[in-house]
Amino acid sequence: MERKYNKQPKLHIRTGDSVKVIGGNSKGQSGKIVKVLVEKQRAIVEGVNMITKHIKPTAANPQGDLRKTEGSIHISNLMVIDPATGEATRTGRKLNEQGKLQRYSKETGKFIADPSK
Repeated sequence: MERKYNKQPKLHIRTGDSVKVIGGNSKGQSGKIVKVLVEKQRAIVEGVNMITKHIKPTAANPQGDLRKTEGSIHISNLMVIDPATGEATRTGRKLNEQGKLQRYSKETGKFIADPSK
């Protein structure tokens, strides 16, 4: 069902989450999410999917440069790491004691703390 007011999709990951890569060239690596690109449904994970960028020569840097930086990964290739067990887990949403929706681990049933708080 399409959302009526806020058209941005709800994602299972947030900035600051610890995630594990479950597919692609970086499969098996883990790191912290630096940025989530909601429109493209991609995320940038710290130290994962390193790419080389060619920097054009300028007056300040006449030699040019090659820089290693993190590339984005599609969110379907990422799983949140459960803080209780340290393993990758599927997530869901349910009401907590305060009556707010909060993410929880489907394996352990425990709530996942919000990384921004």
